[in-house]
Amino acid sequence: MTTDIINPATGQVTYRHELLTAEGVEQRLAAAAEAFPAWAARSLQERGAILRAIAGQLRRRKGDIQQAMTTEMGKLKGEALGEIEKCAEACEFYADHAADYLKPQLIDTEAQRSYVRYEPIGCVFAVMPWNFPIWQVFRFLAPAFMAGNVALLKHASNVPQCADLILAVCRDGGLPEGVFDVLHIDNDQAAEVLRDKRVKAVTLTGSERAGRSIAANAGDQLKKCVMELGGSDAFVVLADADLEKTVAAAVKSRFDNSGQTCIAAKRFIVVDAIADAFVEKFVAAAGKRVYGDPQDETTTLAPMARADLRDELHKQVQDSIAKGATLLLGGEPVAGSHAGYPATILDNVTPGMPAYDEELFGPAAAILRVSDEAEALRVANDTSFGLGGSVWTTDPVRGEAIAQQLECGAAFVNAIVKSDVRLPFGGSKRSGFGRELAEHGIHEFMNIKTVYVA
Repeated sequence: MTTDIINPATGQVTYRHELLTAEGVEQRLAAAAEAFPAWAARSLQERGAILRAIAGQLRRRKGDIQQAMTTEMGKLKGEALGEIEKCAEACEFYADHAADYLKPQLIDTEAQRSYVRYEPIGCVFAVMPWNFPIWQVFRFLAPAFMAGNVALLKHASNVPQCADLILAVCRDGGLPEGVFDVLHIDNDQAAEVLRDKRVKAVTLTGSERAGRSIAANAGDQLKKCVMELGGSDAFVVLADADLEKTVAAAVKSRFDNSGQTCIAAKRFIVVDAIADAFVEKFVAAAGKRVYGDPQDETTTLAPMARADLRDELHKQVQDSIAKGATLLLGGEPVAGSHAGYPATILDNVTPGMPAYDEELFGPAAAILRVSDEAEALRVANDTSFGLGGSVWTTDPVRGEAIAQQLECGAAFVNAIVKSDVRLPFGGSKRSGFGRELAEHGIHEFMNIKTVYVA
């Protein structure tokens, strides 16, 4: 089966690739199983040296990788280069810190010796999305490699060249054959791979629909899984917020990556006392985002990744307006574009509207006005999602108190939510379960074994 890859900026087919046959999938599964024992037996120093070499290859080939990212899913050139560097730094971070994360933990009991040790589990199947086509993969791969696991990647169908380049930089960095490979497969084939006894666990970053399917399949097989799903993060603006700083952060969080970010601020919950001033500045600043060619460094708003995603977002915007939301900016597809959507802002968003109840995965912001701090917290938590959230105030103690009450996996005060290799990342509620990054992430796919010597 052949898949056409369409450049979202031009609408032109730029690449075609074939899905793997059953024989091709079997070869890669067998190679992973064969490679695991030797890879797991390597020292942390050896695995770390290869990870550092992979970081070097990412930097050496950043031009090729950036071109593929921009062509396949429309990412701005500058954003793509920043993503590649973040991946290289993550490789180096785990090479530096894995020994501390994985050292045996002595436990004082009545035994002569008792401790916890961390052991790799084998082949982990990764199902990854297109919105951060390099970072989403490496934030799983770097700790997985250092843990001694092997991995197979099913990347999103619209970023096959990104997947192949990840494989190329890993092999050029000295990763042995079989330790990592790419499966260009469809969803039915992916379900079969997950059921294979040689696959020990699965990690997915994607939609709630995909998460339900993968988690059900993994549960049926009694296999460990980590799910990083959607989000509709609250951006809570209190009456004493520094408006200049807050608005600049609001625009960046909502409209970078054309708004196609799980942890982007999506619901701007603003206390009435400051709402008019915030909205005025927010609309003015967002209106300066310039749509255009993502390879052009003057462009500040990229196309969405696919035309159907743009159309879905537009329907959510129009349905919200029909139910009473006020359109302040944007709201119509970019004329003459294949997948362009402008910076869009909806005001007076209330329950029952898509902009309130659903995730807006694109450059559209929802403003929810509230009377006071208590209502702001209630509205922030009035969602089925629980990925991240932020609070904006000149009183950090006050902000921290509210952050602690946000029902989410990551709460930030006076900073936009981000994934940081030093901190665990993951959600609650329908945003998923399990953690990536930091010490917590490397332990997710390990056998945490108790050893007790009487």
